Amino acid sequence: MQLGTRWAAGAEPPASVPAVLRPGIAEVEAKGLSGHWTLTWLEGRPIAELDAGWEVLVTASGDLVARPFQD
Repeated sequence: MQLGTRWAAGAEPPASVPAVLRPGIAEVEAKGLSGHWTLTWLEGRPIAELDAGWEVLVTASGDLVARPFQD
């Protein structure tokens, strides 16, 4: 896993956040959640995790997924 960057929910994501994740991030933020996002990379794919319990990721097949954390 490679650590990317961190930013506050509601703020403009840093330029290092891939464009493919931005619609999912906006979808989660539209729920009114607050906290901070952390961008990481796992197996070459970006994952944005909101510390309020949500993640936005790109699957191996290239699909964008925004979901609550899974236990």
